[in-house]
Amino acid sequence: MMIVVPCYNEEEALAVTAEALRAKLEELKQGRLIQETSGVIFVDDGSHDGTWSIIERLHGQFPDLYHGVKLAHNRGHQNALYAGLMQALAYDADACISMDADLQDDPDAVDEMIREYQNGAEIVFGVRDNRDTDTAFKRGTAHAFYALMGWLGTETVPDHADYRLMSREALKALSQYREVNLFLRGIVPSLGFQTAKVYYKRGTRVAGESKYPLKKMLTFALEGVTSFSTKPLAMITGMGALSVLIGIVMFIYTLVSVFSGHAVAGWGSIMCSMWFLGGFVLLAIGIVGEYIGKIYLEVKQRPRYIVEKSI
Repeated sequence: MMIVVPCYNEEEALAVTAEALRAKLEELKQGRLIQETSGVIFVDDGSHDGTWSIIERLHGQFPDLYHGVKLAHNRGHQNALYAGLMQALAYDADACISMDADLQDDPDAVDEMIREYQNGAEIVFGVRDNRDTDTAFKRGTAHAFYALMGWLGTETVPDHADYRLMSREALKALSQYREVNLFLRGIVPSLGFQTAKVYYKRGTRVAGESKYPLKKMLTFALEGVTSFSTKPLAMITGMGALSVLIGIVMFIYTLVSVFSGHAVAGWGSIMCSMWFLGGFVLLAIGIVGEYIGKIYLEVKQRPRYIVEKSI
């Protein structure tokens, strides 16, 4: 079994995380839940700090335990995670567990994940048992996102991030997905394998700052919506029909104003109509543009990432 940890500017937290994972793996090996060859794969996603130097130092201290993959450029969390999963597949691992480098994902949940895997689950999702540590805004927007994805027809696991176990067969299936715009939280549940859930309490970062500010969270949410559903395109047709209805209503209102001698009142209705129609048109152009942009990225067939170095 391999643990895959994507890292971006995590020099403050990496040493603490590495020690915690080493202790957990030793415990699992002593309990004969995993093989002696099990280890950790750190994926440096083009960090600008000393993250890679720390990974090299860790590998030098424990060459059979810590492994590293350095991407030539920052390609985003999902691509870095995918690179690590494919590296685990290349290492012929029976299964792998992905988790973030900030140690907010409780390593003790790994034990139950492995037991679920041994009971036949090919994919085991780590799910937060509550969101008490989140702000009301973050908690509300997260639940709204999962509700939106469900309404759009995309299968996701609420309150699950990227803390999961995947078997070798599941990794093989994942390797067949070639799209550049990766949204693993939507792809993995759609693979169709037997799944299970393990609930855990999410902690705080051991060190450093969050790499997912509000802007990145919104971008990630938009990536998920446009990667798995074409309903927003269908919504444009609905908005167009609504605009026509509003136009008819305003036309009737204008006629009534003219015949009743209050034509000046029509100025407000015209302005409202212009703003409504203008807003709908701009929104429609933006939605279509998002999909065209994704088509543009996909047809170029550029690699998701370039591995600069691996140890």
